[in-house]
Amino acid sequence: MNLTTLESSNPALRNEEAFGAHLLRDDRANVATMSGVIAKTAFLVSLALVSGIGGAVFFGNHPGWLWVGSIAALVVTLGVGFAMAGKPALAPILAPIYAVVEGAFLGGVTQIVQTMLTRMEVQVPGGVALQALVITGGVMAAMLVLYRAGVIKPTNTFVAVVSAATLGIMLTYVASFVLGFFFQIDLPFVSFGSIFATGTAGWIGLGVNVLILLVASLWLVVDFRRIDELVSSGSPKSAEWYGGFCLLVSLAWIYYEAVKLVARLAIMFGNRD
Repeated sequence: MNLTTLESSNPALRNEEAFGAHLLRDDRANVATMSGVIAKTAFLVSLALVSGIGGAVFFGNHPGWLWVGSIAALVVTLGVGFAMAGKPALAPILAPIYAVVEGAFLGGVTQIVQTMLTRMEVQVPGGVALQALVITGGVMAAMLVLYRAGVIKPTNTFVAVVSAATLGIMLTYVASFVLGFFFQIDLPFVSFGSIFATGTAGWIGLGVNVLILLVASLWLVVDFRRIDELVSSGSPKSAEWYGGFCLLVSLAWIYYEAVKLVARLAIMFGNRD
């Protein structure tokens, strides 16, 4: 199998200019390393966490602005992705910008969910943020172990199937956003408001939530493979920021779904005061 044919649903990881063997390399003492990618990823995640605290405070006090925040996060995500697709060397500047904006948005979402659960007198041990972070970290660790052990291999068929599932999810997300923003219609089982459903609707929503979280998690396997290629191809040192950005995009998606999952489980099974 030709490993260079592998693709990720993460648009940032498709860029052959950043990951291809034909890169204009720096000298051998200034090439990307796995430890460098890990360090850049840790920095970006830390930046997103700090920004998330600010977002939680702001959007918690101004929940009506969350729509603006979601649009801003979408625009920045697409803008940064397309900009780095054309010029990966911009990653050291654009990746931190993405981390700040996405972190603030996710922090706001988390705080609003926490506030609504509190008003419903639904208890979440440790809080929604902590539980979602634990799930996100656990998912990443599990996927890394499965990838390194060769249990899950990102073959062409694997990528094609998960790509198709991801495209369907993204289109559903867009439809849900448009219906909710312009027509105040909540798409069953998928929209943000549906996480507070109970009964049969709650169970179906929980199943959909878990399925989407699984798809998001599987992309980490492909991302790990592509980052291995980045390092082994002798990419420039600046590409470490690019790899960190790519992982952060996947982790942000996983965290978002984890927040929804924690809320659904708390409503369905949590204790009430």
